[in-house]
Amino acid sequence: MADSAFFCTLSHEGVLAVRGADAGKFLQGQLTCNLNYLSDTQASLGARCTQKGRMQSSFRILLQGDGVLMAMATELLEPQLADLKKYAVFSKSKLTDESAAWVRFGVEHGDAALLSLGLELPTDTGSVARNDGLIAIRVSPDRAELWTAADQAEAIKGKLSALLAEGDLNQWLLGQIRAGIGQVMPSTRELFIPQMLNLQAVGGVSFKKGCYTGQEIVARMQYLGKLKRRLYRLSLDTSELPEPGTPLFSPTHGSAIGEVVIAARAGQEIELLAVLQAEAAEGGDVHLGALEGPALHLLDLPYELDRDREIQR
Repeated sequence: MADSAFFCTLSHEGVLAVRGADAGKFLQGQLTCNLNYLSDTQASLGARCTQKGRMQSSFRILLQGDGVLMAMATELLEPQLADLKKYAVFSKSKLTDESAAWVRFGVEHGDAALLSLGLELPTDTGSVARNDGLIAIRVSPDRAELWTAADQAEAIKGKLSALLAEGDLNQWLLGQIRAGIGQVMPSTRELFIPQMLNLQAVGGVSFKKGCYTGQEIVARMQYLGKLKRRLYRLSLDTSELPEPGTPLFSPTHGSAIGEVVIAARAGQEIELLAVLQAEAAEGGDVHLGALEGPALHLLDLPYELDRDREIQR
């Protein structure tokens, strides 16, 4: 189960690197997160939006060497690189796919294992610890990512195996779902604005940083708009795992009222995050794939949406 101690290889994501003298300045005008908040001890979630505020990618971003690294769904790397390179032509920054240079492990309830590697990771979400080329990031309570250079990965995996059971990616994604952290996938690219994934509630949007691509739409929604669709956590009594982007329906609406964001198996059930029309979610009659599809059951998220708190970032 997701609440047991284990580690797994995070094989579903790649790493986009932006390096050079202007890397931070360039990205500050492109991303939803505030790069001034990053440090050797602090990482962040973030997103890259279109001019219309729709997310092309979501990621975890951290400082490394002469720039930053962003971990995102592997299939998004190539289109995200292509888009960012169009804006980097006059910037002293180099954008590359560094996926092959890094191996990343998800570690759940494994602080003792991290400590054995010299990584004393604080409990605050977003905290970073570094030692001897290793990087640990607190991604939610009791969950951390461990980054290592690819040529050290087998040795590090052996040390983790001596202290933790090896789990699978499903277990890790289940923990992500229970933490309420949504993610842009290839099938949902340019479908959501950041607030639809509650990205502003988990530290991935700054409303004090100034302009960036899509900022006007994102800010207007936060200050003036009434968000009709947002992220919910649900369960499903079925054995078939729904793909991201699978539509959701309600009998009181004539068309789809939402989409699956990510899903994972939880014993005999499925747990998932989905973007839903708030009215339909509150009505409680939501079905997967069709009006006659399996019924979904609303679950709690581990955080509250608080506009006043969110705009302080």
